[in-house]
Amino acid sequence: MPNLTLPPYFTLTMFINIGPYRYPALAACLLLYVFIVCANWAVLVTICREKTLHEPMYIFVASLSINALYGSTGFFPRFLLDLASDVHLISRVACYAQIYFIYTYGGNEMTTLCVMAYDRYLAVCHPLHYHTRMTVKKALRMVGLAWLIPVFILTTVIYLSATLPLCGNEIHKVFCANWNVVELSCVSTMVNNVVGMLVTICTIFLPLAFVLYTYTRIISMTWRRSAKFKGRVFHSCLPHMISFVIFSIAIFCDIALSRYNVEEMNSFLAIILSLEFVMIPPVLNPLVYGMKLSDIRRHIFKML
Repeated sequence: MPNLTLPPYFTLTMFINIGPYRYPALAACLLLYVFIVCANWAVLVTICREKTLHEPMYIFVASLSINALYGSTGFFPRFLLDLASDVHLISRVACYAQIYFIYTYGGNEMTTLCVMAYDRYLAVCHPLHYHTRMTVKKALRMVGLAWLIPVFILTTVIYLSATLPLCGNEIHKVFCANWNVVELSCVSTMVNNVVGMLVTICTIFLPLAFVLYTYTRIISMTWRRSAKFKGRVFHSCLPHMISFVIFSIAIFCDIALSRYNVEEMNSFLAIILSLEFVMIPPVLNPLVYGMKLSDIRRHIFKML
């Protein structure tokens, strides 16, 4: 029988493969983090300051910016420290904290995009009832639920992982991930696998199905309308569609990578795919909404 242990730290093995590219990567990632913070703060402060932007659609955009700041702060400081260090050890507490921040960031992003799809569906398919069905108070409540549901579900998942006895301490990634920790278990992980699958369905596949359903209804609603109406709908929905597609691709890459033996892949490709989930959406969201939505863009330029 294997010796059941609780290693006090984990080793992030993929940093070893970076080699001489460590310091250029450190400089690039530091600049990227600064840009994420500045860009999302600009969008958030603009929406908070301008009373004309206190509408449901902009409340959801502000929620995305807050989530980008939350996820980036939970990931980048530790990641930059690991890039600058020759030793890539992380304590159990810090590892599970990193898992919590990154996974709740992903869950919040997906549920917020799901709520935004419902908002666009009401605006296009039920325009006469939009202002009664989607008020500012209802939007705030929906944002609250979009944040609380992933927190509750993912706290349960991480607790189950944290109580597993482990027989190893090597994580084949550049940051801590739940499945990589579960793989180190000395005992059966059937419960973790089942719960993890249910959580993936609830936080990813169900919101994905709902967004696809709402856009199917929107497309069917606008199919026989005038070209001008289609243009207005497309302009209104395009930022959300871009954000949703980008995040869906990033999260599916992360899920696929967690189930694949990364030691058999090209090391740089594995690193890029693993970082896509936590880097690309926080960078592109403020660019998409800040540049595409004219009200936000105008007020940002005015503030600058």
